[in-house]
Formats: sequence, C-alpha cells, structure tokens
Amino acid sequence: MGVVTSQKITVYYDRFKTIDVTFTKEIIQVTSLITNQVFLKCGSDFWPCVIYSSSFQGAKIVANIKSGILHKLEQANQMASLRFSFKNPDTGSPVTFFINTKSLGYSAYGGSADVALFNLQFTQRPPDDLIEIMGRILDANVNSAKRREERITITPDSARRLNIFSKESAVFIQGVPRRCILRDISFSGAKLIMMGVAKFLVEKDAALRMDFDDPRESFLIKGKFLRAEVVEGRKDLVALVVLFDETIVPMGYKIRVNDFLSQVRADTRGLDDGSAQQEKKTPAKASAKSEAAKAPLPDAAPEKADEKPEAAAPAEKPAAPADKPAADTPGDFDLDLPSS
Repeated sequence: MGVVTSQKITVYYDRFKTIDVTFTKEIIQVTSLITNQVFLKCGSDFWPCVIYSSSFQGAKIVANIKSGILHKLEQANQMASLRFSFKNPDTGSPVTFFINTKSLGYSAYGGSADVALFNLQFTQRPPDDLIEIMGRILDANVNSAKRREERITITPDSARRLNIFSKESAVFIQGVPRRCILRDISFSGAKLIMMGVAKFLVEKDAALRMDFDDPRESFLIKGKFLRAEVVEGRKDLVALVVLFDETIVPMGYKIRVNDFLSQVRADTRGLDDGSAQQEKKTPAKASAKSEAAKAPLPDAAPEKADEKPEAAAPAEKPAAPADKPAADTPGDFDLDLPSS
C-alpha cells in the first residue's frame, strides 16, 4: 500500500462512505483480503465468516447459523466485532483490525437453512486502513469513466513511476503473440508499435499483455485495433491504437493508472501553488530593485592610463533550432523487432 495522506483518507470517506463494494474474486485479489482470517467476534467467541460486501458504514457477511451465533448475538444485544485481515503488498505482513458493529438482522442465503446473510452496521468510523484499501478501488472506478481518454506517454520516467516491467510487450492477435512496444496507455486503450501491415490489422480483435512490478502483476486486456498510424522513417512498422473492452478491464490495471494520474495531478497542483507564491514575492523584489536604482552610486575608480581594457568575450553562437518532432517516430526505442 502506498503512502496516503490523512487529507486523502478524509476525501475517500466523505465521497464514498455509502457505496457498497461487493467482494468478488477479483476484488478479493486486488485488496489482498486474507479470507481465512475474517471472523465475527461476539463476547469471547469467534465465528468464521465470508465478507459479501462492505461500505464505510456497514458490511454484509455470510455465516453459519447452526453454530450458536444467533443465541450469542441475542445475549450481546446484537453487538459484535468484525475482524478484517489484509496482506500488505509492500511487507507481506497482515494488516488486521476489528470494527464494532450491530447486527440489523439476517436472511437465508442461497436457499440454505444453515447459512445466512447478516446485515451489520458499523457503530464507529472504520480504521484508515479499510478506507484507504476500498477508497483506492472506488476512486479508480470513478476516474476510469471520468478520465478514460487521458493518455500516459510511456517514457523512462513514467514507466518507472508506473512500475511497468518493460516497454516491450506482446499483443495477441487471433491467439498468436506478436512482439510490440508500448507508446502510450490510458484507462480505455493503448497505442503500440509493431511490425505489420495496417490494412490487415485494423478492426481485428487483440489482447494486450501488460506487465508490472512492485508487486509483480500481469494483465491480459482484450480489445480491438481501432486505427493505424504511420511510423515515420520505418515502412515495416505500424502504430496501432487498441480500444479496450471496458466491461472487462481488470481493476488492478485501473488502480495502477489512477494512482499515476493522481500523483501527476498532485505534482502539478504543487507547482502551481509554488508559482503563485513566487508571483506574490515578485512585486516586493521589484520594489527593492527600484529603491536600489534611486540610491546614489559611489564614484567609480579612475582607470590607469597604461591599463588596457579587457577584450570582450566572443558571443556564443545560438544553438540550431531542433527539428519539429513527428507525430509518431521511433524515438529512443529499439524497433528492430523480428516478425513472429
């Protein structure tokens, strides 16, 4: 888990506190929930349970009602504590905490007489760890629609900050892997460079493999080649735009992209704040310079008769203007890719 400020935690809580997140297999994987370490504690007893869904105000759990839990809840006036446990991806150690809850009732689950779905209301604000874990998912899901077209150009710096394993990847076309180089990515698609003929590739189904580090993850994102662009100076290469099927884009990928865009926005906001402060200081500096200009200057020392003035240094020649970059050029990439 990355470092999240208390201000960001508050934003997550205020913005998403009523939204339920269903703990599907994908969400369990993304959150690193340790399912066999989740329990409902009532009095001094613990009951294993399954988290069906959760918000910042409550949770729904599935538990066996033939284990004496109903009687214990009745004795405790429906009060209990729900134990969460997540694996910290940075350290590998578990992050465990309890949240005080009150049971608002239960209903049969899946038509079973032994298993029930309990509706639990949190009696306190949940710990920051839960708000951060679930807030990142909700924030990524909202921004994947709001900022779907915002592109991230793959440079050495952006690749490092995204923890992209390598800009060289593979795209599967009709099940056949082809080597490619990532040019840019977004929530909704990507641009890549590969060997091939544009007219035989546009409108074809494709699946782009994306490899990330820290932690190591690989995503195979399905989509379709939307259009092709010319790669200047390389007739054997083509730049292709892949449009993802947004209904099946992995949540882990959305979180990676969202974390990067959020960091860029924060950096930009910091620069803007610094510029504003600098502008406030500028009038004071200008006033000081003006006062200095009005002050009388000391008499200059007379030059010696036999002292020759130093020759002025020759002016440097201006640098030649850079050529205007093409829309899509190979740049620093090694594009000598063998055909697959």
